[in-house]
Formats: sequence, C-alpha cells, structure tokens
Amino acid sequence: MNIESLLIHGGIDGDELTGAVNVPIYQTSTYRQTALGVHKGYEYSRTGNPTRAALEKLIADLEKGYAGFAFASGLAAISAVLTLFKSGDKILISDNVYGGTYRIIDKIFTQFNLEYKIVNTSDLKKVEESVDAKTKAIFIETPTNPLMSITDITKISSLAKSKGILTIVDNTFMTPYLQQPIELGADIVVHSATKYLGGHSDLIAGLAVVNNKELAERLHFIQNATGGILNPFDAWLLIRGIKTLGVRLDRHIDNAIHVANYLKNHAAVEKVYFPGFQDHEGYEIHKAQSRGAGAMLSFVLKKEYDLNKFFESLKLITLAESLGGVESLVCHPASMTHASIPYEIRQEIGIVDNLIRVSVGIENKEDIIQDLDNAFNEAKL
Repeated sequence: MNIESLLIHGGIDGDELTGAVNVPIYQTSTYRQTALGVHKGYEYSRTGNPTRAALEKLIADLEKGYAGFAFASGLAAISAVLTLFKSGDKILISDNVYGGTYRIIDKIFTQFNLEYKIVNTSDLKKVEESVDAKTKAIFIETPTNPLMSITDITKISSLAKSKGILTIVDNTFMTPYLQQPIELGADIVVHSATKYLGGHSDLIAGLAVVNNKELAERLHFIQNATGGILNPFDAWLLIRGIKTLGVRLDRHIDNAIHVANYLKNHAAVEKVYFPGFQDHEGYEIHKAQSRGAGAMLSFVLKKEYDLNKFFESLKLITLAESLGGVESLVCHPASMTHASIPYEIRQEIGIVDNLIRVSVGIENKEDIIQDLDNAFNEAKL
C-alpha cells in the first residue's frame, strides 16, 4: 500500500465489532477479567489501551518498523528512549539538535551519569572519531532544528552498526510521509507528534518506533513502568490528524518553497536555511533520502532591521513555540526553542540572535508573503 493510502488505512482500520470506520475512543482505565489472568488482551490502560494501540500500530506501519509506542509528549518519548541506556554510557548528538533534547540530556540524564558529546553529524569522519568504548548510540536530527543541517542516515547507520551501537533519528520535521529512517538503517525513530503528525496545534504527543523485537520489549517495559503514556482522546485525535498528513504536507511544501525563494531575494535577509535549495549544504543527500524539502526554514535578519519590531508587525503569522500546524508560525530560537543551549555553543554552531525560524502553514501563500513584506517594511531602521 502506498504511503498516501497507508496514512488513512494503516494500523487498525476501523472497528470490527460495530463496523465504525473510525477507531473508537476507549475512555477507560481498566478492563473486566473473567478469571484470574483471563482477559481480552487488556488489563489496565497504562499498560495498553485499544485506541493507543491503534495509533502505535499505525506509526509502526508508516515508519516500517517492528513496533510503535505513544507517549504524552515528544520529550516523554525521548526520555523513554534515553532510559534504554545505563550509567556510564555515552550518546553522540547532532550539534544543533532541538533545545529540549539537549536540555533533558544535559540537565536530567547526566545526573544519572549518562554522558553525551555534541558532534557535527553531517561530518562522518568527525562522528567516527567521536565513537569510543563508552558510546552506545548516535542521536541525529536531519534536517536539524533550526539550521536545517543534513545528515546521511544510511552512512551514520552503517557506521553505528559496524561499532555495535544504535542509531536514533528524530523524524519530526520530515514525518514518515517524507522520510523513513528505519528503511535507511536506523534502529529507533522518535517524533514530537504534536507537530506535523497532529497538524492542528490541538494536542501534545510523542511517538517512538523500533526496528526489532528486543528493543520493542525493552521500550514497552519502560513505557509501562514509567507511565508517560498518551491518553485515549489524544491518541484518537492524532490518528485523525495523520489521515490528512499527505495533503497537508503537499500544501505546506508548496508554500514553503514560495516563501523560501521570496526570503532568499529580499533585501532584509542575510541568509536562508532551506533544504529545498540546490546550494543548501547536504542538498543531494537530503534529496536521496527524503521525498521533499519539508516546510521548515530559518533565516538571518540583517542588522539594519529591528528584530522585535519585525515580530510585532506580523498579523497573519503567529509568534509562538511549536511548528507543523496548519497556521504559519515564527519563533526566535535563541530565546525560545534553544534558550537552554549555552550562548557560546549557540554562537559557534550558528544559532545567532537574529536567526528566525519559520514553520510555513497552509494559508494562501501570497497572504503569507504580504504579511512578511509588511513586517520587513515596519522593521527597517
């Protein structure tokens, strides 16, 4: 089945009991047992819930993995994955990884002696040089947040396998509609499903997919033991959101290409980071491992323009955290999504104070351009 159809009919399609075309919301905490240890596959909704199970099967199908797991947020999913490791282990992470990922490793997991090293994962030689006896995983984003750096998933996965370590890919920006890391050799894929998968800025959720039975058993144990599960209603909302992912992303990408070209030629813009540009570093790699550029981009506003005035002058586009909803959003990575990363590291990797990230929505693209144009005009010093 092609991905466009799988988005709608993957996982558990409908309800066999009643014939309902949608999976029901099983809003229950517990389940009747006819005798000790005798039940219909469910005992307690932290351990398993039919609505959540339908979502978990769906994301596993879409990512072509062995099993999927749904969590209360993207960071809850990442936390569960990080719990697979033990004290003394080390993880390599992409050098402009999402600030929340950096924060949870740097501020929480290091307290349990989980080590990490920041590496430019676009540079395979640097990655290989960074692997030592303690290294147990390579955690990558591609494209990265917010500089859209590209990492070759196949080559990183091949390197990881040769060293006996895991490859973990945050696939939030691309979604399985555009990129399927497990097909490229990754062991674990994580998502902030709050973003494109949900698509309507109305839920918080996280997903993880693993490529084998052993990882599935371990991650399910962690999910059940730590309890950061997704509730049935949000699982149902997420299934509904995923059904329209294909048509939404097609529109998102079309708009993003239009906006990126506009920004690239605007006098107010110093630089644009967008994987759809042929001169974007890693363009050919991204083109080979994905089905599209995505709808995220970042740009550097020139010093002759007032950053605060620019944000204040936007009317259609919203200044807000998050991304991937139907509405266009902008954020200031240095003070919002990546504020937890130390200033020196931000400067070194390019998350400068006048960097702006844009999540291009599905509004009329000329309305988006007009809003940006007005804001630039108001912000000129």
